[in-house]
Amino acid sequence: MIECTFAIIKPNAVRSALAGEILRRYETARYRLLAMKLVHPTREKIAGFYAEHEGRPFFPGLCDFMSSGPIVVLALEGEDAIAGVRALNGATDPAKASPGTIRHAFGPTMGSNVVHSSDSTESAAREISYWFSPEELVQYTMKSSLADV
Repeated sequence: MIECTFAIIKPNAVRSALAGEILRRYETARYRLLAMKLVHPTREKIAGFYAEHEGRPFFPGLCDFMSSGPIVVLALEGEDAIAGVRALNGATDPAKASPGTIRHAFGPTMGSNVVHSSDSTESAAREISYWFSPEELVQYTMKSSLADV
């Protein structure tokens, strides 16, 4: 089933010049880019995004980390995109992530694991609309190679 999902390339990955490599992995897996922004969010913007975690012990540190520098926010579309992007990302704890996944390759710790992605259709819809207006979501046909252009 074709579905939309949301992903974040976190500040540590942006600072380490990994955004392009992470985006390449999503596109190579045939997830179509619908929208993308480089933003340096305020702590308040991040707190609103992660509001479901407010009150948990890790929340203040999460907000500090995620507002510490620029992030890349993405809306992606493809076959089973939610589960597929999560599989590409790997387990939240990089030490438990499978080899070949983004978090295994680049995530130093669970608290700074380089990427976030939606875990359900409901969270994907909420997260996409939190960061993008409907006008920012671009539809186009994805080609299989440059020869198809």
